[in-house]
Amino acid sequence: MKFTLDTTLPATLSVTSAEAAAGHRFAETVFAAGGVAAIYGVNDFVTVTREPGFEWDPIVAAVVAAAASDL
Repeated sequence: MKFTLDTTLPATLSVTSAEAAAGHRFAETVFAAGGVAAIYGVNDFVTVTREPGFEWDPIVAAVVAAAASDL
């Protein structure tokens, strides 16, 4: 799913695991929702790939929360 943000990411983001998200607050917040397989982001958009069988609602809420925080 693609998300257009109201802010700009400080750097290109390409993360494929919660472990790899360590140190990047945006990615950490999104992976904490569970069910996230990968995140790719650049400028003002992010795409999130979810793992099969997981619902989008918690992931969407995590993206919104992460975007609202200080990137």
